[in-house]
Amino acid sequence: MKIITWNVNGLRAALSKGIMEWLLDQDPDVICLQEIKTRPDQLTGEQGDIPGFRMFWNPADRPGYSGVASLYREGVLDVQLGMGEPRFDNEGRVICSRHPDFLLYNIYFPNGQRDQERLDYKLDFYSHLLDNCDTLHARDESIVLCGDFNTAHREIDLRNPKENVNNSGFLPEERVWIDRYLDHGFVDIYRLLYPDRVQYTWWTYRFAARQRNIGWRLDYFLISKSLVPRVKDVIIHDDVLGSDHCPVTLLFG
Repeated sequence: MKIITWNVNGLRAALSKGIMEWLLDQDPDVICLQEIKTRPDQLTGEQGDIPGFRMFWNPADRPGYSGVASLYREGVLDVQLGMGEPRFDNEGRVICSRHPDFLLYNIYFPNGQRDQERLDYKLDFYSHLLDNCDTLHARDESIVLCGDFNTAHREIDLRNPKENVNNSGFLPEERVWIDRYLDHGFVDIYRLLYPDRVQYTWWTYRFAARQRNIGWRLDYFLISKSLVPRVKDVIIHDDVLGSDHCPVTLLFG
């Protein structure tokens, strides 16, 4: 099975840059898109109807903001929008789909850069989602979390850790939440496979950061430990353009 996650930073703009052609050429089973910033009625028929896929939308209430969309070829048994918590769900940040032997979450975690209130909102989001996952793990469910986590976990996951230790995205109180997920039955499968590899998934549009590879690894697959033996590879496509993030692929049997 092949799952691709990608923060497209505006779906309409990304489509004009040819991202769908690249995605379809990869022949995935599932495509998880974040920060779509659009609603289905804002797309042309051709843009919103991808041959061979069922597409589910969870846009934010606020126009031009946030939002996720998931595309499935086959095998999806049920789809749930949001987490059942209105203060998070009105920003269109989660789609959960049930597959024959696992649950897949397409997630766009909040950004905490604006102010303390927004940082607290981000940390509360982490907490609420983990509570949900704990309940599911207690029922012996297997889970795949994918998307833009808006946090670089360790120093290896960004180019300039010392310069960013006081910036949201690399604050200790944010990073500890990745640790908590790992302590609660999840594995950062890319880092397990490639403990010393330096690759990034996001680069600011400023300062020619991408050309200079001054980036952050913000896009993850965290998977239940029970799924680890099935994983064949995780690929960061850092050469693929179309957004300030690049796509990441999970291959598993």
